[in-house]
Amino acid sequence: MSEFGKKGSNANLKESIGLENLGSVYWNLTPSELVEDTILLGQGVLSDTGALCVETGEFTGRSPKDRFVVCDENTENTVWWGDVNIKFSAEKFDALYNRMKAYLTNRDIYVRDVYACADPTHRLNIRVCTEYPWSNMFASNMFLRPTDDEINDFYPEWHIVCAPGFMADPEIDGTRQHNFAILNFTKKMIIIGGTGYTGEIKKGIFSVLNYVLPHERDVLSMHCSANVGEDGDTAVFFGLSGTGKTTLSSDPNRRLIGDDEHGWSKDSVFNFEGGCYAKTIDLSAENEPQIYNAIKFGAILENIGFKNGSSTPDYSDKSITENTRVSYPIDFIDNIMQPSVGSTPKNIFFLTCDAFGVLPPISKLTKEQAMYHFISGYTAKVAGTEAGITEPTTVFSACFGAPFLPLHPTKYAEMLGKKMDENNVNVWLINTGWSGGSYGVGSRMKLRFTRAMITAALTGELTNVEFVNHEVFGLAMPVSCPGVEDAILSPKNTWADKEAYDKKANELASSFVNNFKKYEEFASEAILSAAPKVLIK
Repeated sequence: MSEFGKKGSNANLKESIGLENLGSVYWNLTPSELVEDTILLGQGVLSDTGALCVETGEFTGRSPKDRFVVCDENTENTVWWGDVNIKFSAEKFDALYNRMKAYLTNRDIYVRDVYACADPTHRLNIRVCTEYPWSNMFASNMFLRPTDDEINDFYPEWHIVCAPGFMADPEIDGTRQHNFAILNFTKKMIIIGGTGYTGEIKKGIFSVLNYVLPHERDVLSMHCSANVGEDGDTAVFFGLSGTGKTTLSSDPNRRLIGDDEHGWSKDSVFNFEGGCYAKTIDLSAENEPQIYNAIKFGAILENIGFKNGSSTPDYSDKSITENTRVSYPIDFIDNIMQPSVGSTPKNIFFLTCDAFGVLPPISKLTKEQAMYHFISGYTAKVAGTEAGITEPTTVFSACFGAPFLPLHPTKYAEMLGKKMDENNVNVWLINTGWSGGSYGVGSRMKLRFTRAMITAALTGELTNVEFVNHEVFGLAMPVSCPGVEDAILSPKNTWADKEAYDKKANELASSFVNNFKKYEEFASEAILSAAPKVLIK
C-alpha cells in the first residue's frame, strides 16, 4: 500500500464530515500509486496499452430510480420534484450516513481534493472520499486537479463519500434497494453506496452544478461537449448518450474544451471537468483516433473484455455491458484548450440518433425550433442497447440531460432563449442515426458524412446554399453540402417506399407532440408553433 497521510490529516475529515476511527487514509495519491493499490487489492489489471482495467460490479451504469435529493427548507420550493428528483428526508439522510460511517470504521479510504469549473469565478472545490483506489483515480481523472500549492491551502465546499461495499437496507434506510446516490444541498454532500459505477460520482457533481449555477449565478449549465476553431469560434454539441457527442467534438482541427459538461456565462463557455468519460464499444483507431490513443497508462477502462485471454482490450465485447467506458485526463488529448475556456458559442449542434430514419442528417433551426427541440431532447434507442428493447424506441430527455436537472426544464430553456437573443448563434439539428429506412432496413449515417456536414456549418460553407423545408418537421434542409452526396440530405429521398416514410414521419411527429404536452403550459405560442405538423393522409 502507498504512504499514509499525504497532504492531509484525519482531523480534517472528522471536523468536516464526521469520518473518524478509520483505517489508513491515503491523501491525493498519484495515478501510479492508485494503480498499484488497485492491482494489489485484486481489483484491476493493466491492459497492454497500460490502462487500468476494472469491473464496476453489479451496476455498469447509473441507477436513476435510486438517485435521491434531500428535501428541506432550502430545496422544497426550488427543486423539480418527481421521477427525476426523488425526495429523501433530512432525517433519513443523517441516519443512513451514520450507518455508512460505521461501515467505514477501521477501513482504509482514499481522499482526493479536486475542483469543478475551469472558470475561476465559478470554481467549486470538492473533496472525494472513496473506499476503492480506482474510484479515487476516476475522480482525479474527471475533475480539475489543483496544483500542489493549491492543495496545501485547499478548503472543500462539497464532499462526496463513496462506499460501493456498503449496502443500504430499504426497510431501515428508506431507499428503494441496496444501492443509492443522495444529494444534500444544505450539507453540501453526496453519499453513494452499493454501486461501484464511477459515473455516479461524476453525475452527482453535474447535478450540483445544474442547481447552483442557474439558480444562484445566472450561468446556463449544459450537458454538452464544446470545442474551438483556429479563429477562436466556439461550437457546442448537445446530445444524449450514443448520439456522438464525444466523438464529434474530438476534432483534430479544433481544440477541445470538454466532452460532456459545460457552463455558458455572460462572456464564455467553460468546462466543468478535467477529463473525458467516453464510450468504448466498437472503438477503433480509424474512426476515433483521439479517444483510442488516449487509452494508455493513467486511463481507466471499465467493464471491457479482452481478446483470447490476452491483455489486449476487445472493444467489440459486450459480454459485461454495452456501456463500456474509458476515463482519462483531458490532457491525454493533443488538441485541447488550456485552460478549458472558450468564447460564447457561434454554432450550437443538437445531436440525435434517429433510429426511425425520419429526420434530416443536417438542418438549420429557427430560434423557436431550437427552443422546442432543446426542451424535447430527442433521440432513439435501438435493439440491444438496453435489456428489454427489441425495436427502435423514442427517448425524450429535456435539455438533453433530464436525469441531472434539479430545476424545472423550462428554467434552462428560458436561459438558452435569453442567451440566443444576446448572441448571434446558429443552431443546427444533426441526425447521426439511420437513413434509407428505419433500424433493420436502412443504414446508419456514415461518420465521415456527419463530420463533413458539421465542418461545412462551422466554416460557413452552408451560408449561401439553398434550403428546403421538411414537410412534417418544418426543418430547413440544405440541398447541397461539400463532401456529402446530395441524395442523402433529404431523408425521404433515401427511402424506396415513400408512403412508408410518410407514415413513419407522422408517427415520430405524434411522439414529439405527445411528449411536449407536459411543457405546453410553460411554453410560448412561438415555441408551440415550432412543433411538427402531423399530416392527415
